[in-house]
Amino acid sequence: MQANPEFNPEFLEINPLFARPGEDAVAPRYVLGTEPMEAETAYQIIHDEIMLDGNARLNLATFVGTWMDDHARRLYTEAFDKNIVDKDEYPQTAAIEEYCWRMIAGLWHAPEPLDTIGTSTVGSSEACMLGGLALKRRWQQARRAAGKPNGQPNLVMSSAVQVCWEKFCNYWDVEARFVPLSEEHPSLDGHNLASYVDENTIGVVAIMGVTYTGAYEPVAAIAAALDEIQERTGLDIPIHVDAASGGMIAPFLQPELEWDFRLERVHSINTSAHKYGLVYPGLGWIVWRSKDLLPEELIFHVSYLGGSMPTFALNFSRPGAQVLLQYYLFLRLGFEGYRAVQQVSQDVARFLARGIGKIGAFTLWNDGSDIPVFAWRLTPGHTRNWNLFHLSDRLRSHGWLVPAYQMPDDLSEMTVQRIVVRNGLSMDLAARLLTVIEQETAYLDRLEGPMPVEGQQPGFTH
Repeated sequence: MQANPEFNPEFLEINPLFARPGEDAVAPRYVLGTEPMEAETAYQIIHDEIMLDGNARLNLATFVGTWMDDHARRLYTEAFDKNIVDKDEYPQTAAIEEYCWRMIAGLWHAPEPLDTIGTSTVGSSEACMLGGLALKRRWQQARRAAGKPNGQPNLVMSSAVQVCWEKFCNYWDVEARFVPLSEEHPSLDGHNLASYVDENTIGVVAIMGVTYTGAYEPVAAIAAALDEIQERTGLDIPIHVDAASGGMIAPFLQPELEWDFRLERVHSINTSAHKYGLVYPGLGWIVWRSKDLLPEELIFHVSYLGGSMPTFALNFSRPGAQVLLQYYLFLRLGFEGYRAVQQVSQDVARFLARGIGKIGAFTLWNDGSDIPVFAWRLTPGHTRNWNLFHLSDRLRSHGWLVPAYQMPDDLSEMTVQRIVVRNGLSMDLAARLLTVIEQETAYLDRLEGPMPVEGQQPGFTH
């Protein structure tokens, strides 16, 4: 506001809120602006825009962690400038990375944790790529040594694998052989496995925590089926365990379950630190049973910033802060602390599963007794007026993100809804969610005609 002081000396020039240059216009979207703006203005514009995102704590679609304590956040801000690849400049961060994967190797019962090899990665997707590459390269080496062709590798897995495995097969010219799910065989369990493997099979992927439902695939049964195949055919086929979620649940909640390096056929295992490792995104880990299972030719020794270092990764420069956060949690929680945190998440998941299972509209697919994740479907014949996509939309109006999506392949006609319980979803919040689900289900059941279905999109989130 501006006035002529000669006529109105009591008026002053002021700068109203949201009237600074940059705040009084639409921010540039796809082209770089001509002039700079105040740091506070740029911050405010972005701060305001991300208010349009969902509330991360109420996002029950994602497996990715959304909460850490204040000490972790402080450590994060002190370390976000560290480049994990620059081991010469940040040797202690590099040492802490090794501390972490050796601890994880011990959790997974590696025969000799001090005589194995592992690495941090940018989430489980990179870890899966590295595990697949090691399988492919070892298969190629064996084929060359035997004087056999090595140009047609294949990888066998459930049709419910995470999309990173499809990417691996596409990017590295490996035939993906998907074993379809059915109601009788809702996961890869070794059934009919002989129909999918042959001399060109580089390995079988087993999932500890299927993304669609949260259920474990029975790794021991898969290993037993491969043992029987080897007895009959001589084919020695290794297993990679994609334990993106279950790798940091099973050691604490199901310690007696044999899924890891206790099974000799398991060559490598990956996990997502930013899932049930409880770290902010994005960090993953992969460990091999022994050093000889990672071909030396895949490890590069490079000169970087005055030092020589080994590297085995798809990425080069990447943050080191999350590695420090993982070590912080290992120190702070220890085994019993992790067990307690994961147990609470599972208790919340089973509480929600029991409550939803009591609603007549729904039939549980599983109950959260593996990882703290469960799914349900509409009870056949319950209604023609609405579906789970409608319920998902109704829950979103309350701030809750609870996805609905079709199951893969032979179960593609089935729609399920899934809840992922992570650290930070309290029993109190879960009770409130259950009340909302009951209320919205009752609302939908009172409809006298069908809801529109045009334009419905699956809300599936890995």
